[in-house]
Amino acid sequence: MTVRQIILFLTLLLTFGAVASPPGRAQVPEYTLDELYRMGLKTAERIKIAEQDVAVAQAQQDKGFSFLLPGLTTYGDARGYSRSVTSATGSTTQPDNTQTFNLRLFQSFSLGGRELTAYKMLKENVTKTKFDLTTVREEYLQRIAAFYYEALRAIRSIEIAEANVARLKTQRDAAASRLRVGEVTKTALLRAEAQLSGADSDVVKAKNRLDLARADLARIVGITGNYKLAETTEPGMKSMEHGVQGEIIDGCSPANLSCLQDKAIAERSELKALDQVQKIAENNVKFAKGAYWPIFSVEGVYTRQEQNPATGNLVRDSAYGGVRLSMLLFEGGYRNADVAEAKAKQTQANLAYEDTKKTVNVEVENAYLVLKTQVGVLKSLEDQVTFAQDNYQAVSKQFEFGLANIIDVIDATTTLVTAERDLLDAQFLYQLSVLRLRRVTGTLLKTVVNN
Repeated sequence: MTVRQIILFLTLLLTFGAVASPPGRAQVPEYTLDELYRMGLKTAERIKIAEQDVAVAQAQQDKGFSFLLPGLTTYGDARGYSRSVTSATGSTTQPDNTQTFNLRLFQSFSLGGRELTAYKMLKENVTKTKFDLTTVREEYLQRIAAFYYEALRAIRSIEIAEANVARLKTQRDAAASRLRVGEVTKTALLRAEAQLSGADSDVVKAKNRLDLARADLARIVGITGNYKLAETTEPGMKSMEHGVQGEIIDGCSPANLSCLQDKAIAERSELKALDQVQKIAENNVKFAKGAYWPIFSVEGVYTRQEQNPATGNLVRDSAYGGVRLSMLLFEGGYRNADVAEAKAKQTQANLAYEDTKKTVNVEVENAYLVLKTQVGVLKSLEDQVTFAQDNYQAVSKQFEFGLANIIDVIDATTTLVTAERDLLDAQFLYQLSVLRLRRVTGTLLKTVVNN
């Protein structure tokens, strides 16, 4: 093989490799918050467990419905005797064998309607488990958002820490240059080195927080392998200051506390579930009182019998119907205790609803106040970062010309980093506050689904 043939062969091989391995194949996937929501709702084990609770409740409802329908039973019987027996008159008193077929249709129900009440309770339980499923989904969405924003916060913290390292390296180099010409003492260089070492440590800590947040997020969402996050902000949220109000909670302004609380009372799945518990408890009292009513039963039976040889009194086909009315007269006070227990549970259900209602109102008020605080804090912190940046630039220039010492520069750097971190915390706490307000008003899942 000539050199030219070898070069041609290698060129074809490289070209084929480039076609077989497109550059986009190795790209790391990037997820937005809405995509993480969808993935979490599909893969979360806790949500699937709650979904199975709904399936169990629906199966119980089907079982309850079966008691409202009549029952049908059948049986067959075949007997063989050792011999046939004939009486003195010549008639057969015992045949060689017999075959019997029986079909029975029956239904039994309480005149107090206990069966219908029990079925109604099972239907209400299905509705309750669906509201419980909504609660689990909303709590899971809130957890996803918390880990998502914690990961973004860690990413921004790394950027702040690395920018601080770059500034401190410049300060360290400037201190070293001035030390060589005798403008500062070695103490200034040591201070700069110490600050730089602390900043390097902050970078490591921020990266560790990012790894932890990414691991937690991957766990609850079901992500495998490496991935990236696309930054997402809450849509539709405007400033609450100066009369500018964004309608983000189904027509309620985030500045209208009473509207938010009314929305929460109407939308919170926990309250809807407890409302179903109240209805179940009320029907349970009716079910317990139904034990005082008599039980009415009706049945119809068809029987066919064959004998060989046939006896003289053989009735081959017979059918009959019957009704029965039975009533329990004395049971030692069990029914009274059962009714008292049902009434106590009904009282508990009513109290639990009122207690949760008060808790929901407090949760909404807390979320409202936190959001209101964050809106006011953000503007102040943004101004603080601007002032800190200007101060750092001025002090740095003064240090270059010998008008400021290293301590002044370190103080200015610390003030800037602190202001940047405080602003970062406030920004992400603001996002979480918006999500929290959606959650406590019961509109988080609806908002996610609409998005």
